Amino acid sequence: MLQISSFNPFHFFHILSRSASLTFPGVEINRIGSTRSIRMASSISNAVATSQQAAVSTQDELTQKIPTPPLQVAKRLEKFKTTIFTQMSSLAIKHGAINLGQGFPNFDGPDFVKEAAIQAIRDGKNQYARGHGVPDLNSAVAERFKKDTGLVVDPEKEVTVTSGCTEAIAATMLGLINPGDEVILFAPFYDSYEATLSMAGAKIKCITLQPPDFSIPIDELKSVVSKNTRAILMNTPHNPTGKMFTQEELNAIASLCIENDLLVFSDEVYDKLAFEMDHISIASLPGMYERTVTMNSLGKTFSLTGWKIGWAIAPPHLTWGVRQAHSFLTFATSTPMQFAAATALRAPDSYYEELRRDYMAKKNILVEGLNSVGFTVFPSSGTYFVVVDHTPFGLENDVAFCEYLIKEVGVVAIPTSVFYLNPEEGKNLVRFTFCKDEETLKSAVERMKQKLFKK
Repeated sequence: MLQISSFNPFHFFHILSRSASLTFPGVEINRIGSTRSIRMASSISNAVATSQQAAVSTQDELTQKIPTPPLQVAKRLEKFKTTIFTQMSSLAIKHGAINLGQGFPNFDGPDFVKEAAIQAIRDGKNQYARGHGVPDLNSAVAERFKKDTGLVVDPEKEVTVTSGCTEAIAATMLGLINPGDEVILFAPFYDSYEATLSMAGAKIKCITLQPPDFSIPIDELKSVVSKNTRAILMNTPHNPTGKMFTQEELNAIASLCIENDLLVFSDEVYDKLAFEMDHISIASLPGMYERTVTMNSLGKTFSLTGWKIGWAIAPPHLTWGVRQAHSFLTFATSTPMQFAAATALRAPDSYYEELRRDYMAKKNILVEGLNSVGFTVFPSSGTYFVVVDHTPFGLENDVAFCEYLIKEVGVVAIPTSVFYLNPEEGKNLVRFTFCKDEETLKSAVERMKQKLFKK
């Protein structure tokens, strides 16, 4: 059968011209001596083109009539949109803005750790790792935890290596929380918490920390505990506020948990970025290790966020649930990076001291700059984040302010309303990060001085 889409009328008439005279409906082709009459070729070519155009037009009409299928997502995740970090980073690229929003360094991690990863790859350590971690990393985690907290843990039974702390959080929620269990959060909170708890079917109860010091309202915390409360999920040093939970606050949480037989899930990824007080792991308090899952990672401390190496430390009876979930989430984590992570965790104390000094200098540049621009800057004792009140600049809420800041000023911040169950509670606040080189921080401050004015 002749296919119109590949039909070439001149080629067709060349074949037919081998006959002296051929007749088709409406077309006559005569061979006269050595010449041929192809007067009708152009007409047929035009007819074919018209037919092709009609087919394309019909196809366009059909395409327009077919509705676009709706985006599909399970009901437990319906409320969650594209993360604010993705949205703001995309806008930053589009407008050439300096990204002080998402918490990843714009400088590289230490060479001795990267070289350890390269060596592990060359040594052939490239296949699946043992599910709960290569033994050397499990041991290094246990050694570091003992040095930091004084607690002795079994690296084989109480340490589980995960693909970043975010997976440690997910494995803990999915492995230890049942549908209908109540879990208490402190708002503002890292957005992964709410999503993973929703996947676990948990009921979330929220305690809001208020500026300027974001202290824990202990009486309110006590009032929300019920017979259905299973756990408290906490983060210290705290993202996004930079708050560090005090000894008194941790003691109060511990007493409440022991009294009501609650678990604690403690996210401590910023433990080495503590500037104004010593970090305290709640697991180290009397009676708390047996009811605590401590979660941490390599990325923040060693500026290697893309490696996604994390871990969870817990007594065996809680580790069982974490490992069950981990087995069916990622099963195992990058093998050569685990060997390198073990090298990193055995870094001398001088590495951590220099890290804090470096970040203190960066923090001072940003905080002084934000104050000079006109923000109300709230204290940050840890992490590499600073929260400010944007309302002196006259924008209606945090999202509007951040969009203005990107498009008109050329600097990225993160609206904090995404870190609250009730976005209204965070509409006056935005978060900046100082995990950037000093020149980048100075350039961002200079842009804001030049283009951002109070109203």
